[in-house]
Amino acid sequence: MNVLNQALAGTAAGLLFAASAFAQNPTSLVVPIESEPATRLIVGPPLPGPLATGVAYIPYRVENLRILPIGGPHSKNVSPRVGHLHITVDDLPWAWADYGRSDTIILVNLPRGEHRVLIEAVDPEGGLLTSQTVKFISPGKPAGR
Repeated sequence: MNVLNQALAGTAAGLLFAASAFAQNPTSLVVPIESEPATRLIVGPPLPGPLATGVAYIPYRVENLRILPIGGPHSKNVSPRVGHLHITVDDLPWAWADYGRSDTIILVNLPRGEHRVLIEAVDPEGGLLTSQTVKFISPGKPAGR
C-alpha cells in the first residue's frame, strides 16, 4: 500500500473509532437548564487610572450566563442560560439594565466621595440569579471639566 493509501486508511479508521465512541456515549451541546451550573458574577474594583479622573470603569465577567437582549417568559427556557444585568448606583431608586457584552460598566461625572454599585445578574424576566457590590471612593470630576 502506498503512503497516501495508508494515510487515508488511518484517517478512515480514526473516524470510525470516534463515531462509534460517540454513539456509545452521546453528549449534547444543548443542556437542559436544570443541569446547568449556577450563574457566577465576578466584579473587579474600578480601574485606578480612569478613576483618578472621575470616571469609574468597573470590569466584570459572568459565567454560565449569556448576556443577550431577549426577554419574556419563554426566554427562561433557552439553554445555555440567558439574561442581563441590573445596575444600581448608591441605592438610588432607579437602575438600568445592560444587555451588551462590553464586560465593563462605565460611570462618568461621579461626585467626590464614596460610592456603592450593585450589579445583579438576572434572568430574562428580571429574576435575581446572583449579585455583587463594589464600593470605591471617587476623587470627583477634575476642576475645569
